[in-house]
Amino acid sequence: MLGERIGPYRIDARIGAGGMGDVYRATDTRLDREVAVKFSKAEFGERFEREARAVAALNHPRICPLYDVGPNYLVMELVDGTPLKGPMPADKAVEYAVQILEALEAAHRKGITHRDLKPANILLTKQGIKLLDFGLAKRTAPLKETDATLTEALTAKGQIAGTLQYMAPEQLQGKEADARSDLFAFGCVLYEMLSGKRAFDGETAASVIGAILHREPAPLDVHPPLGRVIRTCLAKDPDQRFQSAPDLKRALEWASEPAVAAEPGRPARWPLAAGLCGLVLAGWAGWALSGTPAALEQPVVRFQIAPPPGSELQRQSLAVSPDGRAVAFVARTNGLREVWVRRFHHNTPRRLAGTSGALYPFWSPDGRWIGYSTASRLWRIDSNGGTPLEICSSDGRGGAWKADGTIVLGTQSEGLLSAPASGGRPSPVESRAGLTAYFP
Repeated sequence: MLGERIGPYRIDARIGAGGMGDVYRATDTRLDREVAVKFSKAEFGERFEREARAVAALNHPRICPLYDVGPNYLVMELVDGTPLKGPMPADKAVEYAVQILEALEAAHRKGITHRDLKPANILLTKQGIKLLDFGLAKRTAPLKETDATLTEALTAKGQIAGTLQYMAPEQLQGKEADARSDLFAFGCVLYEMLSGKRAFDGETAASVIGAILHREPAPLDVHPPLGRVIRTCLAKDPDQRFQSAPDLKRALEWASEPAVAAEPGRPARWPLAAGLCGLVLAGWAGWALSGTPAALEQPVVRFQIAPPPGSELQRQSLAVSPDGRAVAFVARTNGLREVWVRRFHHNTPRRLAGTSGALYPFWSPDGRWIGYSTASRLWRIDSNGGTPLEICSSDGRGGAWKADGTIVLGTQSEGLLSAPASGGRPSPVESRAGLTAYFP
């Protein structure tokens, strides 16, 4: 093989081997550049070639480019790097993990799934992470112990090395892999980066498959939010994982931030903390009344929200968005009350300009709008900011935004009122002179 020519490529040296085939350093004699040529043990089919051509169109600094495809070989950039290996400090692991997710995001956006993400396919270079073999490990049937990826690297002790330990449950069951399968494998990789051990391992293929399908990996000694991110990645059901690389990247960046510590002379944190405790208890009570055990399967997120510098939080002015990813609250600065929004993947809340005098915020069902009251008006504003829009005249005491586009409004002296969210005159829902209604 050495010294031979495969088309325009001269084979110079063998640099690696795997279950799918061997990798060689070669020279592209047309362009006089070094490349990596990976030979497969089987001929490529027409579908494989179509997928390879799609991968070749990817252009991202974290993805090793694919230059050419032959009947049984791939030609790729020759990357000067070493395979990713743990254990490593958490901050370094998160840094590399974010780079991996950037590459996954670029590929998923084009409809390309890696399907074989593992440390051996992630090279650490002087410039950071490079991902190899993107989208080329298609598997459409359940795994067998005779598969090359399982048997090529059997050790004397019967330990199995290869792609098996990073495959999502749906892949092992012969189902179609998608972006969420890559995120499962990413969770396995991140676990290994932090611990130096595989999340799922065993002495036989059957024991590894059983662990992936039915057991949880040993807990990691890491910051609890980071541990929760990894557990969500490794959920057995794809619907219970992060659904996209950008969502996972934001969660990972947030989880790696240091916890906000209490500071002397800042008792204003406590009203909001009490509000959050109330929300947790209310959620528990709702589960207890509904008798739905499935609610226990959802992850619990705990964190602190610090008021903006120089501000104090207003009691009874806290609202969590319908999707559970943001909280709106009212803070007072120099006597001025305004609405602030804290997205859970950011550490810093954002002020919604123009909301002077606000109290009692609440969300629209789609999470786009935030309603709030001032002394004599009900308003709405885009949750990302903009110009507040008046809904109606009222001394509001909290609202409930219904799916049909109406708002049920509590008032100081008129009971419950109803008004269209688009604006208009309110009408009574339950009206009684002098009746005060809070938080419908």
